[in-house]
Amino acid sequence: MAQSSDPLLIKRYASRRLYNTETSDYVTLEDIASFIRDGREVQIIDLKTGDDLTRQYLLQIIAEHESRGENVLPIDVLTDLVRSYTTQAHSVVPQFLAMSFEMLREGQSKMVERMANPMSGVPGFDAIQAQQAAWLKAMTGGMANWSGPAAEEEGSEAGAGETSELEEIRSQLAAMQEQLQKMKK
Repeated sequence: MAQSSDPLLIKRYASRRLYNTETSDYVTLEDIASFIRDGREVQIIDLKTGDDLTRQYLLQIIAEHESRGENVLPIDVLTDLVRSYTTQAHSVVPQFLAMSFEMLREGQSKMVERMANPMSGVPGFDAIQAQQAAWLKAMTGGMANWSGPAAEEEGSEAGAGETSELEEIRSQLAAMQEQLQKMKK
């Protein structure tokens, strides 16, 4: 389904049937839940009165899922929600819930991002990658990515820190090769 910045308009007829104005067909509560899971905003309007019924239908979708044993909301949370309607806390609860779900969404998107590149969040990861590249270049004698004298000149324009690291790695490699030669004898 194409993503749109406008909410999907669903009209409720007097017969209580729900009509999708985009596709010109009738939909069920499960269809509406599917639209929402796909990231689509939905607005449900009573055709006769023009009243916004979105909240009522979203609560009905949640109630149906909970009654089928798809328990997302723990009893304690449900109890606290009921209490919030009878206390002064009801003014704070919607803001708290909205912020909590926003934090959850941000956490989920960061987790997905980290799963795509798990090492990206590690401090110093870029430095480690640079060291690995320098080591590989030293091990291969710079031949793996060498494309002629022009590329070598560009490489020499790199910072002095990178050149000194490369020289240090080369000297360590030479020392290791020297030790291996002694061991063979």
